[in-house]
Amino acid sequence: QVQLVESGGGSVQAGGSLRLSCAISRNTFTTYCMAWFRQSPGKERERVALLFTGDDSSYYDDSVQGRFTISQDKAKNTLDLQMNSLEPADTAMYYCASAFGFSGSWCDSRTISQYDDWGQGTQVTVSS
Repeated sequence: QVQLVESGGGSVQAGGSLRLSCAISRNTFTTYCMAWFRQSPGKERERVALLFTGDDSSYYDDSVQGRFTISQDKAKNTLDLQMNSLEPADTAMYYCASAFGFSGSWCDSRTISQYDDWGQGTQVTVSS
């Protein structure tokens, strides 16, 4: 079982930056799909960024491409999301999630229901 704990959320003005971090407790000899999802009130949870731990390949939703960067810190065992040029539309609860993975493209094809482990979430609020 993988345990995930997010941190780093907060309130920021449009154009600002935040860095989210997900502390991970897991078997380090297994490769994983690691993703950041977000959910706003009344909307479905959506994936914003994905990283395959086997080769660090990453995938982004079009809405955050060029503004967000997902990365893993193997020394600290964290999954990070650097968010720049934040917009009010980025306001949401952000969740870290994990699933066993075999390749980046395989991870990219996973649906939300196929993620096995989730963190409790961290709130990001962007004001205009």
